Amino acid sequence: MSEIQNKIVIITGASSGLGEATARRLAKSGAKLMLAARREDRLKELVAEIQKDGGTAKYQVTDVSDRNQVEALAKATHQAYERIDVLVNNAGLMPLSPLAASKVDEWDKMVDVNIKGVLYAIAAVMPIMQQQKSGHIINLSSVAGHKVFPGGTVYCATKFAVKAISEGIRLESNGEIRSTNISPGAVDTELTNTISHEETAKNVNQLYGVAIDADAIARAIAYAIEQPGDVDVNEMIIRPTKQEL
Repeated sequence: MSEIQNKIVIITGASSGLGEATARRLAKSGAKLMLAARREDRLKELVAEIQKDGGTAKYQVTDVSDRNQVEALAKATHQAYERIDVLVNNAGLMPLSPLAASKVDEWDKMVDVNIKGVLYAIAAVMPIMQQQKSGHIINLSSVAGHKVFPGGTVYCATKFAVKAISEGIRLESNGEIRSTNISPGAVDTELTNTISHEETAKNVNQLYGVAIDADAIARAIAYAIEQPGDVDVNEMIIRPTKQEL
């Protein structure tokens, strides 16, 4: 039996992209899912498709920048399945722009979703995982969490933060909670749609000409989860073969 079978998994940002691909893959491996995102229509459709294929999934409309909503997500998951085995902290925004463009509202959104949203989810599941004396938190950082590039300063800062948070979980977990930091390069998702700075959008679209399918990251997430309990896959960087950054 797969180590993923019957694992209770929360996935944020599950309505599209990496979150959706991960939901589909884990459901096929027998995980029991709680899918979270803001777009209820997308969540309903995805849950229906998973259930039609014999999988187990529920959803909770959640804005990860709202702590109360994230706490409600964890509570609903625990009530539905009686435990939480894995949190996939996937929700994120990437409205890239040069600092001189002073898009402070976009910076605020990135900090709220990419950092605070990650922390809110960790805070919501951590007491349950500590009580269980087991759990696995998987954070989606980025290649931008390892290297700063022009136009990506604030986004990179948020993803460096996610990397630091992931390592902090590992160090403070007392060997009970596994921590995995996954850093994708260019992946074919909706992430680039939030870029409002025209020149930056043009440059990023050129880079994303080599983008890989979202299932590449879903496979990595599945690999981390399916390891035996005494094996903690702490870090993965996954780029298109042709990506230089």
